[in-house]
Amino acid sequence: MQIFTTLLISIGLAMDAFAVSIGVGTTDRSSDRGAVFRLAFHFGLFQGLMTFLGWLAGSTVASLIAGIDHWVAMALLAWVGVRMILQGLSQEEQPGCPDPSRGGTLMMLCIATSLDAMAVGLGLAMINVDILSASLSIGFITLGLSLLGLLLGSRLGRRFGRRMEVVGGIILNLIGLRILLTHLFPALEPALLTFIAFQA
Repeated sequence: MQIFTTLLISIGLAMDAFAVSIGVGTTDRSSDRGAVFRLAFHFGLFQGLMTFLGWLAGSTVASLIAGIDHWVAMALLAWVGVRMILQGLSQEEQPGCPDPSRGGTLMMLCIATSLDAMAVGLGLAMINVDILSASLSIGFITLGLSLLGLLLGSRLGRRFGRRMEVVGGIILNLIGLRILLTHLFPALEPALLTFIAFQA
């Protein structure tokens, strides 16, 4: 039962990273294998590490972060998403547009997709669970789903061209908005999920 529960938690935490990976995968900067591996590896690393840090942190630190994590995640995803939209609308390569698989942009995406894992780590500290196994499970499943998302996004980008980067930027902004709304208004999450399911 503990293994099954850990698996469900791992998949749940990886969903934002999976969705962000689809959006980021539409950029022509993340089409090579090195970029795909860097993104997926760091998404998985941050997700597992944040879970472990949450387990270590205790209620005081975790509660302070929980008060602002949704705002931070929305701001980081919005910043990257807007830059992607501008790049996709431009007819020329913009030298100031960041590579999502390197440097500060990579760190922003990793932090934005892994903040919830710290709160989950705190919750795991309150039950009898092997935190090392749980963190590794969360990290590896996030890595795998991120790879899948990046490959899907890359295929869409190759098929539909640079305009798909606009869609990727919009996806990042919508994910940030969903994170914010579901933290501010928890009752909205089932309604948002139902709406997304019907749209699909």
